[in-house]
Amino acid sequence: MNVKVFETKEVQDLLKAAANLGSQDGNARAKQIVHRLLGDLFKAIDDLDITPDEIWAGVHYFNKLGQDGEAALLAAGLGLEKYLDVRMDAADREAEITGGTPRTIEGPLYVAGAPERDGVSRIDSDPDAESGPLIIRGTVTGPDGKPVANALVECWHANSKGFYSHFDPTGAQTDFNLRGAVKTGADGKYEFRTLMPVGYGCPPQGATQQLLDTLARHGNRPAHVHFFVSADSCRKLTTQINIEGDPLIWDDFAYATREDLIPPVVEKSGGTALGLKADAYKEIEFNIELTPLVQGKDNQLVHRLRASATA
Repeated sequence: MNVKVFETKEVQDLLKAAANLGSQDGNARAKQIVHRLLGDLFKAIDDLDITPDEIWAGVHYFNKLGQDGEAALLAAGLGLEKYLDVRMDAADREAEITGGTPRTIEGPLYVAGAPERDGVSRIDSDPDAESGPLIIRGTVTGPDGKPVANALVECWHANSKGFYSHFDPTGAQTDFNLRGAVKTGADGKYEFRTLMPVGYGCPPQGATQQLLDTLARHGNRPAHVHFFVSADSCRKLTTQINIEGDPLIWDDFAYATREDLIPPVVEKSGGTALGLKADAYKEIEFNIELTPLVQGKDNQLVHRLRASATA
C-alpha cells in the first residue's frame, strides 16, 4: 500500500480509545504500556508497509506460541531476557554497585519446591547411564568478602538428553531430578553432587524454533547450570554457569554467556567414597559473591509465573 496514516487524528484517537485513556477506571500503568506498545506496532505497520497477510500470520503465530507454552522460551531466544539484564547492569553502575557474581538470565525451566538440605545435597535422584558424576561446590560471600551463613543456593540443570525434570516430554524424570537447594552454614559453603549436563535445543516443531528458522538462527544452548542465591542481608542473584569446553559457549541462542561464568572443570577421583555413581568424577568450584541491598531493599526480585511441585 505504501500509505502513511499513523499521524492522522483518526488513528491517534483509535489508539487512545483502544487503551481507554479517556477513562479514570482501570489500571493506569497498563493503559500507558498498551497505548505505547500498540502505537509502536501501528507505526511499524506504516513504516515497513506490513501487509494484512503478514499481520494475520503474526496473529496466528502468537496463537501457536501460546498453545506450545513457549512465550518465555522465545523471550530468551529473542534477547528480551538478556536486555533486562543489560538494563539491571546499567542501573547497578549508576548506583555505583560494583563487584558481585555476574547475573544472567533465569530461563523458563525453574521449578519451586525442590528439597532443601544443609551444606550438601545430592540431586541426581534418577539414573542416567549416559552422564558421569559432577560436584559443584563453592563459598557464598557478601559484599564485605565474608562468608554468608543461611544463604539459600538453588540449582537446576538438564540431563544427558538435554531435558529438564518436570518439563521432560519423555516422562522419564521425577519432578526434582537434577534440582536442589542448599542452605549454607557459618562457613558459607555449599555443594551439589549431581551428573554432568548437556545443552538443549528448542523443540523442533515448536513456535520458537519456527521463528528462529525464519531468521536462519539455531535454537541451541551450551551445557549450563542455573542458580538462584538468596540471603536476608543481600540481593538475590540469578545466574548460571556454562560447562567449560562446550562448543556453543559463545553461540548461545539465549545470549546468557558471560566471561566470569565459565569456571574450570577439574578431573577428580574418590567419588565412590562420596556416594557418587563412579570413582572418577568432575568438579567445578563456583564461588558466589552477593551484592548489598539498596536502601534496605532487594531490587533484584522478579515476579513472574513459575512452575512449582511438591517433593
